[in-house]
Amino acid sequence: MSKKGKAKKARKAARLASGFSGFNSANAAAPGFFSEMGAWLRKRPSEQFLVGAVLGAAAVYVLSNEELRAKILKGGIELYGSVAGGLAELREQMADIKAEIEVEKTGEGLP
Repeated sequence: MSKKGKAKKARKAARLASGFSGFNSANAAAPGFFSEMGAWLRKRPSEQFLVGAVLGAAAVYVLSNEELRAKILKGGIELYGSVAGGLAELREQMADIKAEIEVEKTGEGLP
């Protein structure tokens, strides 16, 4: 094996030993559900297959069940509406704050 091949193999072994699995290394230490996902995917291929089969079965069930799909879409629309309303309220508060700052700068509205 050439020097380049050996060096490449050594770097790959070092990445695997350090727990790097191809995910963004900046987010690898972040706490939460997805930080543990790499550990699930590094296991044996049979376990990877089972995780994929379960996820696929769940997706098929959700996509084929019209009532469940309608509930999910309704919930998504309600969530979008509440987020949009919250953003509109935030914009209104920002406009009020800007107006107050302008009044303070110009000294208008003082008796």
